[in-house]
Amino acid sequence: MFISSPLEQFQILPLVPLRFGSFDLSFTNSALIGIVACTLFVLLLQMLMQTETGAHVVPNRWQVIVEGIYEMISSMLNDNVGDRGQQFFPFVFVLFTFILVCNVIGLVPYSFTLTSHLCVTLTLSMIVFMGVSIICARDHGLHMFALFLPPGSSLALAPLLVPIELISYFFRLISLAVRLFANLMAGHTLLKVIAGFGWGMMAGGLFFSHFAPLITLYLLFGLELGVAIIQAYVFTILTCIFLNDAINLH
Repeated sequence: MFISSPLEQFQILPLVPLRFGSFDLSFTNSALIGIVACTLFVLLLQMLMQTETGAHVVPNRWQVIVEGIYEMISSMLNDNVGDRGQQFFPFVFVLFTFILVCNVIGLVPYSFTLTSHLCVTLTLSMIVFMGVSIICARDHGLHMFALFLPPGSSLALAPLLVPIELISYFFRLISLAVRLFANLMAGHTLLKVIAGFGWGMMAGGLFFSHFAPLITLYLLFGLELGVAIIQAYVFTILTCIFLNDAINLH
């Protein structure tokens, strides 16, 4: 009996092969899910926030969710960045919603989890890291190097502390990406293992015994949905913390 590998779900497959010599410009399942996620985000806001006569006076249930996300992001920026954080609201709101939509789409059977690939999460992390660094350099100039020397530290300890803080600063780029990628990949792999185990038991004639892994799968699916939401929140709140460090030097 053949049971597919739990890592098969992460394979990037060309849907429309397109090659020019050594360049591969094929349209893949990863690109398709990225387009779907962006489209769903735009259509969701358009559908919920607009009617033929304008915005809903009495919000429907879906609009309540979007407004809840709006208030959460606004509160997150106020708590972590301060009043200046509101100018970054559009970016942080889109970042959170895009990651959340990608995470939830990945829970649909036979779909593709875009954020389970390090290249995607690393790209998002690079956007945040470079943006935060540019904002810090724009606002503080050479004073941004104060980030690498904790306040109150002795100058004699600078040769030791500065390299540590410098490594810690650049490690943000990796940690932000790996945290999201690893959690999504591990969770989806576990779901596939449990599902394959239940299917194998049923195909092997142990019909009633497969209910145990299926019940476990059902519970893990709820847990994975929570992980999808939490990881989008964690990525966003860390972005807000990095913004605070860049705007308000310690």
